[in-house]
Amino acid sequence: MPFSRRDFLKTFTAGAALNYAPLGLASKSPVQTNAKVVILGAGAAGAALANRFSDAMGGGSITVIDGRKEHLYQPGLTLVAAGLKPGNYVVSQTTDWLPQGVNLITDWVSEVDPVSQTIFTQSGHKVSYDVLVVAMGCRLAYEKIEGMSKDLIGQHGIGSVYAGPEYAEKTWRLLDAFTDKGGRAVFSRPGTEMKCAGQPLKYTFLTEDYAARKGTRDRVEIEYLGHDSNLFGVPIVHEKLRMLFEARDIATDFNHVMTAIDPGRQVATFQTPTGLVEKEFDFTNVIPPMVAPDPILNSDLKWQTGAWAEQGWMEVDKSSLRHVRYPNVFAVGDIAGVPKGKTAASVKWQVPVVVDHVLADLEGRESDQSFNGYTSCPLITKIGRAMLIEFDYNNNLTPSFPGVIAPLEELWISWLMKEVALKATYNAMLRGRA
Repeated sequence: MPFSRRDFLKTFTAGAALNYAPLGLASKSPVQTNAKVVILGAGAAGAALANRFSDAMGGGSITVIDGRKEHLYQPGLTLVAAGLKPGNYVVSQTTDWLPQGVNLITDWVSEVDPVSQTIFTQSGHKVSYDVLVVAMGCRLAYEKIEGMSKDLIGQHGIGSVYAGPEYAEKTWRLLDAFTDKGGRAVFSRPGTEMKCAGQPLKYTFLTEDYAARKGTRDRVEIEYLGHDSNLFGVPIVHEKLRMLFEARDIATDFNHVMTAIDPGRQVATFQTPTGLVEKEFDFTNVIPPMVAPDPILNSDLKWQTGAWAEQGWMEVDKSSLRHVRYPNVFAVGDIAGVPKGKTAASVKWQVPVVVDHVLADLEGRESDQSFNGYTSCPLITKIGRAMLIEFDYNNNLTPSFPGVIAPLEELWISWLMKEVALKATYNAMLRGRA
């Protein structure tokens, strides 16, 4: 008997209780403390942390510092750029998600001094802490692509989904026009670590699907350029994607990293092992290099050597997310320098781990909570179909709904997870309830 939408929703509700419930904290009642907890960032990770700490601490203080007044539901940007949701679908207010009693400083962090345990802000605030949790996300470094700026998005065939809701809408208009007319589309991803590494692949698939639906596929040429030798970091997923791209006549090449773009000529330049290569395009989705925000990039909290030092990711233990040199400092979300975990789904599992380690410190006990690298990517392959890819540090597939959702199959159930169920789970996470 086919699996219906009603069956799915029942299964999702039941599965949520089993697979999406918060990790249990060792302490059942609020911990009595005088500790000053400071959270840098009020995005998905910061809001979830604030709510968890608010429930778990009796006394002390919780301060959140972030200059943004708007909260963006970033997993929804692809849906906006696919013409499936309006831009305001991803926008809410930062204050909508923070609990009462939390001190919100709406200001930008200018410096973090882990030695004096002090945060400095651009408008002159000086905030001391006993515990610091950094959840500042990452910075989109468009300037690292010569000739590129956000002002170009929506013109000259240049789209960019990550830049924000208004830019995602501009990107959709370009995609819609391109798949009407036809031409050459070139897609790629940066050579840095990045949030949701499946997004470049999703948008490539969506472009192909829209052209096929409009009957213009024979007028559209699509090429995907991988930044290294893989389409995806999990080998079995790479092979599945390779077969799908081949079946849909999407050309692939590897070890290409965009270094420059010429909007007038509509040419992108890529660094390859054999030198610079130019690619002409009529449409492209520019995904910029991603680095840590400057206050972390310029601090002693980042990795000290290697690519992660250059990009500025925080040097934390990959299991506890505790800083390896400053034990009262933790990182959650994109800013964490760990091998996996730059997705909102990862945040959901990281937050309870960090909260329990902090409470354990306050209570003088040891925490046994550990983050295993859980990363989730609802990888859209066409409108109405997706693969729900979930994996850990060891590249093991870790399906949340075994027997219901096969991770390497294009399913409408996985599509519903992305389009319908994910936002409800995300919102519950922000409240500290998932």
